[in-house]
Amino acid sequence: MAGLIVKSLKAVSHPAVLPSCRSAILGAALVAAVPWTVPRTPWGDPDLRGTYSNDNEYAMPLERPDEFAGKRASDMTPAELAEIRRNARQKMIAALPGGDVRGPDSWWLENLDLTRRSRPWAVVDPPDGKIPALTPAGAARSAGRVRSSFLGGPFDSPEDFNFLERCITKSVPGAMIPSMYSNNYEIVQAPGLVAIRYELLHEQRLIPLDGRPHIGAKIRQHLGDSRGRFEGNTLVVETTNFKQASAYRNADASTLRVVERFTPRSKDTLEWTARIEDPKTWTEAWTIAQDLTRDRGGLLFYECHENNYGLLNILRGARATDGRQDNR
Repeated sequence: MAGLIVKSLKAVSHPAVLPSCRSAILGAALVAAVPWTVPRTPWGDPDLRGTYSNDNEYAMPLERPDEFAGKRASDMTPAELAEIRRNARQKMIAALPGGDVRGPDSWWLENLDLTRRSRPWAVVDPPDGKIPALTPAGAARSAGRVRSSFLGGPFDSPEDFNFLERCITKSVPGAMIPSMYSNNYEIVQAPGLVAIRYELLHEQRLIPLDGRPHIGAKIRQHLGDSRGRFEGNTLVVETTNFKQASAYRNADASTLRVVERFTPRSKDTLEWTARIEDPKTWTEAWTIAQDLTRDRGGLLFYECHENNYGLLNILRGARATDGRQDNR
């Protein structure tokens, strides 16, 4: 840093530099030389307040792709990361499901820049980038049909759609994993309390920091029950008490525990990790990570049910298909 200031002093003393530019050059050098420190709230907590987005992390592979077998994320060269970012959009389009009805390939991607993706894949622990093996109970629980309009029918009732498509919840940690749009989050702080507002589905979490115990084991919530604390500048949030219907990746809600960490890395970047622990579902705990980037705008309203006829029309289409099959 001292070297930067010395170089700047030499630069501003050069006769070719206009006097009007010298103060700007020196000022920029002095700003760059001062290390960034995490600001504090008026009551002394690390100040994480603001709106963040991880739009550009959309479609990041959860696990390490097989083409990178034997490599860790930390082993990736800058050239390999650049190649991953360059091909991210086309790989996303190639992964779209087929079917009788499909919109333009790039329809949902117009406002995203997948070349700015922060990581090659999301799983950072275990180091091999793979989700640990399922336990026998976890495998049995995951054997049922995945319900989603993106994966095809049958569509016989609203229960053939997932909770996101039904405007119910993305739960935890799913609420922080980006969908195709509205991946914006607002962190609000008060003494002894943090709130996180999610644009998508209009959900909100209240996270006490006062050391109170979790609610009773018989009380279950779609977003679970969160308790937080600061470890240095990192906000650590432990969540339990999930509902079985919305437990992440068919985990056992009675034993699922998610530990998130929100760590400021720069003025505009917040690193988010989530450690997923459930001995009844996976043979070991595992961790995912993504970056959140400060967004200067606020959250938009997300009125999921209003004038949204997607679910109804998919069911109508399925009934029309049934009629055609009956008349063959």
